[in-house]
Amino acid sequence: MFDSSNADLLLRQHAATAAAISTLLYPHAEVVLHDLETGLIAGIWNAFSGRKAGMESLVENELAEAGEAGVYGPYEKTGEDGRRLKSVTAVLQDDHGQALGLLCINMDVSHFDAAARLLSGFTGVAAPRPPSLFAGDWREEINTALHDWLRTRGLALTALKKGDRVALVAALDERGLFQTRNAVDHLASLIGASRASIYNYLADARRQSQKDRPS
Repeated sequence: MFDSSNADLLLRQHAATAAAISTLLYPHAEVVLHDLETGLIAGIWNAFSGRKAGMESLVENELAEAGEAGVYGPYEKTGEDGRRLKSVTAVLQDDHGQALGLLCINMDVSHFDAAARLLSGFTGVAAPRPPSLFAGDWREEINTALHDWLRTRGLALTALKKGDRVALVAALDERGLFQTRNAVDHLASLIGASRASIYNYLADARRQSQKDRPS
């Protein structure tokens, strides 16, 4: 550190906070305490940018003036080696609202970007299912129809009320998915109901369908 009364004040008041943030996010975050009075870095933790305390902050005065209300960001920066950083800056004020310093957190998100690309390789859009392989897979048809129905209505399987279950069974019945002998057993296991309940829902759905047909 270096001899500066304002820098000393900033360090006394905010060094512990900066160190705690750096420790929590290590090694992915660099935390910098800027002294606006001198335009120098008062303290830096996990300095992967290569900067040191006492070096020029290179922070525009306009930023300090405009930021007296609070926090800037998150915003993007680029490291010297090209890595992508996500940053946030808090303006540190005295008791009179005068900006004394800036607390900047620079998060290296390049590792997260790489992880996201890796995961997207496994979870990205797959090729269409070969129709010839699934033409007779009635279980897959019921599974897909069930979860498509839930997704389009924003419903959770565990929260279905009787009316929802009747509507679900009606939708599956319209697609002819109960023509297979074991379809009722399969659906019963999926939604946690008995075979008798599924048959009751199916009867209710078909009665309602009859009522809705024009005479």
